[in-house]
Amino acid sequence: MRNKVYTLVIQISLIVLSLASFAGAREITDMYGRKFSISDHPRKVFSPSPPNTYLLYAIDPTMLAGLNFPIKDKDRKFVHKSILNLPVIGGWYGQANMPNLETLVKVNPELVVVSTNDTPMGPKITETMKMMKRPVLDLSIFWLTEYPDAFLRMGRVLGREARAGKLAGYCRATLAEAAAFTARLPRNKKVSVYYAEGPDGLSTECDNSRHSELINLAGGINVHHCAAKDLYGMEHVSMEQVLLYDPDVILAMDRGFYRDVFSDTRWRKVRAVRQKRVYLIPDQPTNWFDRPPSFLRLIGLKWVMSRLYPGEYRADIVKEARDFYRLFVGVEVSDKDMREIIHQ
Repeated sequence: MRNKVYTLVIQISLIVLSLASFAGAREITDMYGRKFSISDHPRKVFSPSPPNTYLLYAIDPTMLAGLNFPIKDKDRKFVHKSILNLPVIGGWYGQANMPNLETLVKVNPELVVVSTNDTPMGPKITETMKMMKRPVLDLSIFWLTEYPDAFLRMGRVLGREARAGKLAGYCRATLAEAAAFTARLPRNKKVSVYYAEGPDGLSTECDNSRHSELINLAGGINVHHCAAKDLYGMEHVSMEQVLLYDPDVILAMDRGFYRDVFSDTRWRKVRAVRQKRVYLIPDQPTNWFDRPPSFLRLIGLKWVMSRLYPGEYRADIVKEARDFYRLFVGVEVSDKDMREIIHQ
């Protein structure tokens, strides 16, 4: 009975969210066809989807109304100070995560940006968000190639066109650079790659999965050819299968796996381990490769190319990354700190 009462209170609260008017308002139509007046320059925006939250952060971190998960202590100096004390609202992502609706009611954002296509909970998102007396926009960014248009679209909605245009331009330039670089690679010179996830390294992603997208964009060949079973991924493989794949390079997600892989007698039979071509993916302030996918995959793409083809792709990845953090993350990172981030 108590749970039913709590749910009813939350639903009523969502329905009666403040209807305060905005100075300099303009009309928009949300994803449900409802018309709303919003500020020309919204200052409190929330997304229950981590990729969207990161995109909003890149446009203007000061407008975020809340976070999807807490900021780890080790990452605090690598994010804009405006988000350090924001409430953690949660979100719809991964397997069965959902936002704290009570906290969302208290935060009372001017605009909510959801992604209904990247989770099986799409119907639940729609059911809940329709109750909000706030505009709800759908922004689903599956692939890195969608980011230029996504930045431009949100820049228009949020009244931050100039900033969004600069970010979109960087996206396009980076994707064009990668396309030109990989086009020059002879097919017989392309590097085979195994993406190792989990503490034992025996989870990975299919070659057509968005979770392993950077391998393809960087000109590598993902050894795990399959059709993904679901959006979540993390396909389990056996050690025997990895030995059969015998990749040139291993990209490691887990620090524990990376720490132990060179001393593990089973993994030392794999070519990439024997030749010391196992690389730990940078993950500050969040992962450069995946989980959650974010705009950091742009510098991640350059990092992957530098690891797969160090003789051919000669960019100064430390300088590239420092410039990237300055533009997208809004923080100045020292040369020493960046070298630690990329394990160089």
